[in-house]
Amino acid sequence: MRTRTGSFPIGFRRGSGAWQQDLSKLIAWTKENDLEVVDLGRDGDTAAGAVVNADLLVGSVDLPEVQGMISADKAKRAEAVARNTAYIEACAVYGPMKHFLVMLPEDPGRPRKENFEFMVESFSELAPVMEANDARLVIEGWPGPGALCCTPEGYRAFFERCPSPALGINYDPSHLLRQSIDPIRFLWEFYERVYHLHGKDTEILTENLYEYGHELPATFAPKFGFGAWAWRYTIPGQGAVRWGQILKILAQTGYEGSISIELEDANFNGQAESEQCGILHAAWFLRGC
Repeated sequence: MRTRTGSFPIGFRRGSGAWQQDLSKLIAWTKENDLEVVDLGRDGDTAAGAVVNADLLVGSVDLPEVQGMISADKAKRAEAVARNTAYIEACAVYGPMKHFLVMLPEDPGRPRKENFEFMVESFSELAPVMEANDARLVIEGWPGPGALCCTPEGYRAFFERCPSPALGINYDPSHLLRQSIDPIRFLWEFYERVYHLHGKDTEILTENLYEYGHELPATFAPKFGFGAWAWRYTIPGQGAVRWGQILKILAQTGYEGSISIELEDANFNGQAESEQCGILHAAWFLRGC
C-alpha cells in the first residue's frame, strides 16, 4: 500500500497493545492488509531480521539510550554513546536503519542551554558512528518534559552545531500543529533533513481553545485522551493537517522514506479490533492522498 502522491510505502509504528506483541503474528497481519512498513522499538537489533526476512521495510528503530546522552554527568554521556554505538552497529547488519528518538534530557529542570550543550557534545560523538554504518537519526518533535529539538529554533540550532547529514528529522506534523507551528512552513525549511514521516494528525478544538486557552490546564473539565483540553491527536484525515500538500512537497523535494501511522487516537486506541481499524482507516486515507 502506497500513497497516491509520491508512492511512499505506508505502514505503522508498533504499539504496546497486546495484539502487537507477537511479532510473527503482527507481520502476518501487516502483509494480509497490504501494509509495507513496520517501525520497531528498542529491539531493532533482534527484531529487524524478522521484518526484513518477511520482505517488509523497517521504517525506524528506537535509539535505546537518550536521556543519558543529555546528562550533566560526563561518564553517563560516555556510557550512553557506547551503548548506542553497539546498538547501531548491531542493527546495521539488517541494512541502513533510521534511529528514532525524542531529545529528552535527564534533568528537564536544568537550564535549557546547558542541556543543549550536553546534547551537542554527545551527538557529535555519535554522528561518525552513524555515518560509518549508513544509519540516520530521526528526531521527533514531541514537546515532552524539557524536550530539545521540537521547534524550528531547536532543530535549526542543533543542525548548525551538528551538521552531519546522518542527523535528521522524524517529521510528525501533529506535534507541530498542537504547538501552533505551521507544519507546511516547517517542511519547506527542513525538508532536506526529513528522513522519516509519522502519519498522525491533530484536531484543534476551537470552542475549548476559547474556553481554556492553551497555557494552563482547565480547572474543571477533564482533558482528552491522547491530547489536552483544546487539542487531541487523531488518525490522519480527522484533524487539521493538510496531507495532500505535505505529500506533494515531499514528492517534489525527493523524499525517499516511508510513512508510518502512529496510532494515538482516543477514538481507536484500546481494543485490538479498534486499533486495527484505526491503522487501516488511516492507511486507506493516506493511500488516496
